Amino acid sequence: MRIRASRTTVLLALVAASVTVAGTLSGCGSEKKEAADASKVGDRARQVAAAWDGSNAAEAWQHGYFPMGEAVQLPKGGLRGHADQRAYRNETYILRGELPATAPKGGRVSWANGGSLTRPLAEADKAYKALARARVDGPHLTVTGAKLGRMTLPTSRGPAKVPAWLFTLEGYDSPLKRAAAIPSKLPAPPVEPVRDLPGGPLDQLVRIAADGRSVTVVALHGACDDGPKVDVLETRGSVVLSASVKNPEEGDCTKQAKKRRVTVRLDRPVGDRVLLDAHTGRPLSYGQPQGPSPSWS
Repeated sequence: MRIRASRTTVLLALVAASVTVAGTLSGCGSEKKEAADASKVGDRARQVAAAWDGSNAAEAWQHGYFPMGEAVQLPKGGLRGHADQRAYRNETYILRGELPATAPKGGRVSWANGGSLTRPLAEADKAYKALARARVDGPHLTVTGAKLGRMTLPTSRGPAKVPAWLFTLEGYDSPLKRAAAIPSKLPAPPVEPVRDLPGGPLDQLVRIAADGRSVTVVALHGACDDGPKVDVLETRGSVVLSASVKNPEEGDCTKQAKKRRVTVRLDRPVGDRVLLDAHTGRPLSYGQPQGPSPSWS
């Protein structure tokens, strides 16, 4: 007995087939674009590494003073209570005391390997203003004075002892320290920035792990994608980080850009290799943002 399919059944089958084919073609196109983007990012990372490795800029990086970690150290034992911790996060301070009016013109930065460098120092008032950048109501930390001392700070050449302002805080027996040595000027990159690379520049360096095997950075992404990702290319002299986004939305996303911390694992410690951003071709140094300050995701 022959069974004849109804006209409706045939039409439904054709529609389903066309949807399947369209989806397959769409997926194929998406995969090709992702592969092309990945190839482009990889080529750019290799270009940046090749330009930096053995360059005059890399030589300047290896002989300068570039902080690679937080320039502020809390009193021994940390801050007590949620109010003080909130004040520190909000950068809210009150000055009730005298700060030194002058400072030596220079101070010595010393590394464990015996190397040293003399750098100009920020005055106590400028160091205090770098701490107390917020003017908001709520909990605050009270500074009663300051004197010049030293602190240990991670740098591009390893841990270094650097001049620091030791701020006395009301209610604390040990000081809050802030590095006083002014970092060296970042060397001009030997490669031009690009604008047609997928993703965007990294916003800033957050930290390098104590063992040097991981790096945490702030990456930008849109409200219409699945968040940022950071690829890494390691060479003998460089570590190149390339930021992009997961599953970017086709077309323009009108919502505000966001930023998120991303930690990248390395095959070996950073050491004295230059940490570079693929988009700008510039080295990443702590406290020197690369771009705007969008909201956090």
